[in-house]
Amino acid sequence: MDYKQDLITTIHDLGCDIERLDNHLTEVSQSLPTAVLIPSLYDELKRPALTQIRNHLVHCRFVNTVVISLYAESIEQYRKAVEFFSPLPQPTYVLWENGTRITNLLIKLQELGLDLMQHRGKGRAVWLGLGIASLEAKAIAFHDADIVTYDKTYPLKLLFPLLEREFGIAFSKAYYARLSSHPCKMHGRVTRLFVTPLLTSLMELFGYRDYLRYLNSYRYPLSGEFALTSDLALNTRIPADWGLEVGLLAEVYRNVARKRIAQVDLGIFEHKHQAIGNGSDQGLQKMCRDIFKSVLRTLTETEQVIISKDHIRALGVKFRREAQNLTRQYFVDARFNGIEYDRHQEEATLESFEKIILQAGEDYLSDASGTQIPDWTRALAVMPHLREQLRDATIADMADAREHNEQSESSKTPSLTVVPQ
Repeated sequence: MDYKQDLITTIHDLGCDIERLDNHLTEVSQSLPTAVLIPSLYDELKRPALTQIRNHLVHCRFVNTVVISLYAESIEQYRKAVEFFSPLPQPTYVLWENGTRITNLLIKLQELGLDLMQHRGKGRAVWLGLGIASLEAKAIAFHDADIVTYDKTYPLKLLFPLLEREFGIAFSKAYYARLSSHPCKMHGRVTRLFVTPLLTSLMELFGYRDYLRYLNSYRYPLSGEFALTSDLALNTRIPADWGLEVGLLAEVYRNVARKRIAQVDLGIFEHKHQAIGNGSDQGLQKMCRDIFKSVLRTLTETEQVIISKDHIRALGVKFRREAQNLTRQYFVDARFNGIEYDRHQEEATLESFEKIILQAGEDYLSDASGTQIPDWTRALAVMPHLREQLRDATIADMADAREHNEQSESSKTPSLTVVPQ
């Protein structure tokens, strides 16, 4: 059984009593309220994973508020989303991030000198959702909308370390085993075949830097599930590219003492998979590109490491050797456990990732700037009541959607016709 600890506190599941945690957190959350934030595209409503997530959240007594940061292409889609989440017993905010009311607020912010209109995608959705969630809760859990294995233990395990006062934790991060069933296969390719050998190679090249040791302490640094205090949420810049997860860890590295960081075991975990892509601007290759540039940028910012073309070339050589060694180890582990493992495909994948190092390295050397959304404290300096205005806009959007849905439902009810006797 694994008891190993590292630079950050690792919370193992050694047979924890879920009901005990549930009862305790439900009690504590009455004075220290919690929220769950889920960024989602409308299309996720059509898939079974989000239905399962919603149905499990119904039974999460320890969750006081739910915030859905939704991208919907039409008012009809938004109305369907409001109806979809209506079974939740918690106060629920379906924030239409690209709707007219929210867009008008962002335009006003832009006119005052802070431009968030240039940012799109998951980063902006998270930033907007944190605005409302930080008003409603002291601790906020975040996760994606495509988790197939979801149950109430996920938000419970993420939130518990933050609300247990004796722990002093401000940020908790999930780790897990990425395994699918029927057939049983290993997933998490970017973590296994890119980030892990990349960090080892960087430490061999630049020495045992504190930032690299910190990143290497996370068992699953790319997990999209985490929880943080509302104070930290307001003081954290959100990356606006596909390096969101590792970029967020860089923000935590800058802002939080190590003893206030934890990672928690969620067990077996499965969600939808991205394609490798045909180039560095597609799929997992784009993700690797943004991750690599984020790591190099933070390494220079925090450790004063100067990156050169020679470093990038040497890194490519070291990366390939480390990744090849890992594929042999994964093969042994998979064969022992009866897990399907295509070693040739793994090798082909790491070769694609190796090319990303050379391409992204050149991109970084020509332009080291990042794409981060300013933290909420800066936005509030420009518009002090922006969070309240976001909440009011969301409440108004939802009221309009509910009114329309109720009218549509009533129009379907057949009227009674009185037949004369």
